[in-house]
Amino acid sequence: MNKLLFILFFGYLSIYGSAQPVPAKEENIPFLVTFGAKADKSWGDDDFCQTFFFVIPKNYKQPFFIRIFDPDIGGKYDEGKGAFNTKTKFSVYGGKGCITNKDATGIDPIGNYRSGNLLCEKIFGINKKYDDNWFTFRPISPTEGEYSERYGGYVIKVIAQGIAGDDGNLYRYYLSTKPNVNEPVEGSNSFTFEYSFRLHNDPKEVSHIYPYLDDRVISIKQSNFDWDNDGKLFFVSVVRKAVTMKESPDNKWAISEHKILDSERKSSLDIQMHKNPNAPANNNNVVFYIRNQYGELLPFNNVPIGGIPHPKSVIKIRPHK
Repeated sequence: MNKLLFILFFGYLSIYGSAQPVPAKEENIPFLVTFGAKADKSWGDDDFCQTFFFVIPKNYKQPFFIRIFDPDIGGKYDEGKGAFNTKTKFSVYGGKGCITNKDATGIDPIGNYRSGNLLCEKIFGINKKYDDNWFTFRPISPTEGEYSERYGGYVIKVIAQGIAGDDGNLYRYYLSTKPNVNEPVEGSNSFTFEYSFRLHNDPKEVSHIYPYLDDRVISIKQSNFDWDNDGKLFFVSVVRKAVTMKESPDNKWAISEHKILDSERKSSLDIQMHKNPNAPANNNNVVFYIRNQYGELLPFNNVPIGGIPHPKSVIKIRPHK
């Protein structure tokens, strides 16, 4: 994405709000999820690692804090496979190469995906202190991040990786100006290139993710893992009401390609996840990533650039190809 589009992005944020909680309210996703290194992939995590990026605007000069909700394993929210035995490592990186190293923005934890300077790190196992509670990393100066004209500010990378065990760790992030309460860093941004998360059990709840289409995108290839045939997937754009997407079965990937209309460029898509209303309640974790026609990964912004898309006209649903 070029510099102009990211400048436009921050203009949109001033209208639609900042991306402070991860997942954001607009997404209606209850938790991020990362399983332990010995987990069965059929539980919904393909690689037991998830990377998020936070962008601090260059005019913000004060320290900020990365906060994690329920980072421990066990207790109220996490998904156990027998006795809880998982350990999750949360690592914060900045400095040169934090995001500009090509391995940092891939979909697999291979190569130098931990590029940049390690700023702080903590491993969590069973710890009642942090069950249904927050942990806060030390104060971080914006200049400890990697400055990027492309991304419009200082970039901080946060990696959550299951290093032991086979349970699912459910957690959330918040980028805050204060260590003990959640106060937003205005004008900030957060995004990922591969999204691993838990769906609601209630079939009435619809979850959303928001990839951005820049002016170069003419087609996309979406990939989703372990959807479990749990309902319907489709996307809404600024001109189309619903375009169906191929859904993955248990422990497998599904891929579908979709043409992008000229009028859909420079806007976000709203990928909607509608669960089967007749299915029994079940824990369902899913993974998504999207590439454009060049094979480049598209970022999922926690708050959609330009706001949530609403079709200007109704176009009939098209089946996936």
